[in-house]
Amino acid sequence: MRSSATHGTDAGVHPDSTRPHDRDALRAVLRDVVGSSGMAIAFGGQVATSRGQVAASGVRDAVVISELLGTRTASLRGLAVHAGAGLGGRVLAEGRPAGVEDYGVARGITHDYDVPVLAEGLCTVVATPVLVQGRPRAVVYAASRERGSVGDRVRDSLTRAAGRMAAELAVRDEVDRRVEMLQAVAVTARSDGADAARLEEVRAVHSDLRLIAQDLTDDALRDRVHAACSRLAALGSPPRSTVQLSARETDVLAQVALGCSNAETARRLSIRPETVKSYLGSAMGKLDAHTRHEAVVRARAAGLLP
Repeated sequence: MRSSATHGTDAGVHPDSTRPHDRDALRAVLRDVVGSSGMAIAFGGQVATSRGQVAASGVRDAVVISELLGTRTASLRGLAVHAGAGLGGRVLAEGRPAGVEDYGVARGITHDYDVPVLAEGLCTVVATPVLVQGRPRAVVYAASRERGSVGDRVRDSLTRAAGRMAAELAVRDEVDRRVEMLQAVAVTARSDGADAARLEEVRAVHSDLRLIAQDLTDDALRDRVHAACSRLAALGSPPRSTVQLSARETDVLAQVALGCSNAETARRLSIRPETVKSYLGSAMGKLDAHTRHEAVVRARAAGLLP
């Protein structure tokens, strides 16, 4: 039997420690599954490499079970389910949902993990992979201790929940990618004497990041994006004033800085033009600026915009 507990670095830890832990997203998915599938038990884990980190490169090594909901024992916690082995390993290798109605005697799966699964008393078990850009990032299970058919309700619930987690991970990955790109471009621009073209790219990506932030439902992730934007804005011109703009005032100025009209800014931020005008006026007042252009210039000088 190849089951084992993985120790060391937790699966899902991103090199940037300010990224919300992806296990939080997994726990939310398990709560959704129990509430919508009719199954009393849900558990899951993230795809890990041999180093215990998320396999962003698509390496299909193992799923380490870390989150349990509705279980009575700890027999599944820390279990490393390898690709191709057991039900979870099957869906990890095939990239699609699968289920069994009597785990202990089920055909079509290996029985490497019968001891921990049966120790929990599980009978009907369904599993689905969480795929981000076609790559498995986690496996989510729903189970019961009674024998029953694996119906559409359970499969659909798991599929929807896995889709929500995949979407959340995709957003987090995109935020990481853009932050890293913006940092690289900003540092290069600064070392080259703030080359105009590169600096404009910094400003464009900074604006995009602020647009992404407004759609995030994860408060910690949104705060992280705003903090990154503030640090990156200060790269071009270290703050030389005590002026502080609200997040919305900064959002509006970031769009204005790209040459957007009030109407275009409103469309991008999904607010009314009158609201844009109000935020812009407030920002101009704080910056002691008389025109849109002057507000942008003063915001850049204050290190509030790149």
